Amino acid sequence: MITVRIAKMTGGQPLRILILFCSVTAVISAFLDNVTTVLIMVPIIVELTRGMGLDPRIYVVALAMASNLGGTATLVGDPPNIIIGTEVGLTFNQFIGNLFVPVALSTVGVMGYFWAAHRKGFKPIDDDLIKLFSVQLLIEKIEYVFLKTQIDRTFLIKSVVCLGVVLLLFVSQTVTHLSPGVVALTVAMILFIITRMDMEQILLEIEWSTLLFFAGLFILVGALEAQGVIEWLARNIFMRAGSNVYVMTLMVLWVSGIVSGFIDNIPFTITMIPIVQMMLAQNPVPHNILWWALSLGACLGGNLTMVGASANIISTGMLKKYGYAISFGEYTRWSAPGALLSLVICSLGLTVYIWICV
Repeated sequence: MITVRIAKMTGGQPLRILILFCSVTAVISAFLDNVTTVLIMVPIIVELTRGMGLDPRIYVVALAMASNLGGTATLVGDPPNIIIGTEVGLTFNQFIGNLFVPVALSTVGVMGYFWAAHRKGFKPIDDDLIKLFSVQLLIEKIEYVFLKTQIDRTFLIKSVVCLGVVLLLFVSQTVTHLSPGVVALTVAMILFIITRMDMEQILLEIEWSTLLFFAGLFILVGALEAQGVIEWLARNIFMRAGSNVYVMTLMVLWVSGIVSGFIDNIPFTITMIPIVQMMLAQNPVPHNILWWALSLGACLGGNLTMVGASANIISTGMLKKYGYAISFGEYTRWSAPGALLSLVICSLGLTVYIWICV
């Protein structure tokens, strides 16, 4: 329903489609899983753009990048943030307070880059009556197709109420002292009970292979730490930054950003946490600046390539189902400049933050 309303608000204007869909995607991704967000948004934006004769691939790449950007702003928006917050003890409010501004500026910068790089595709259609009429018919078709789905309103209301409770408990974490994991699991169990969902079916749909992968990953990182591999990496790469807080912060940000573009940011974040802890033990940096640098680098670096984040892979897979294939090279050519621009913006933001706080 939300996506259909957004489609109507765009009026078929290409630039409005980019700005509205990416902005809403970024906001929703701050509180929901990025993959869930793109699964909701991509079908509508593909239907709308291809019906107008536009290339949906540009819009979907921008959408995937917006989902990764928005997810960076909160504790629950992206898995690296959950890992960092749980390990270090950072709260939901701390993530929003420290990351909202650089994420918002990066999102604006990325959308500006897409507009500048593809200006011809974003020309307004106000002077083309035929296109305006076609767009109106297209939006009515989308509204009919997507809104005819039957929704269990009782289930929806209960789910929305539970989501509101979760967000309220996240925000009040400093008062309740409840960890995000405890909050999420508790409210999920309450939702199971009040909606009388089939627990057996739910358990069958859980990604057990993914959970086992993470369990094995934690064991592997623990073994590497015990054998001194983590310490060797820290001393031979990151410790060379010395005691200069600017160099340390930018090194963590850019190494995290570049590496996360080519390998999954979850195992990388798990590996980096003990390294950052060693750096802090040798040269204490106040205000959790290195943790914010790690979060920004790990999350935003996923925008560099198609394989950098799960949302990217899901989005391109959905594009393929609609008949629009996109290669690794094409995706990187469109996404990498925006990703690097966001890292530059965050570098400037962190530099100013250090200048003010340290």
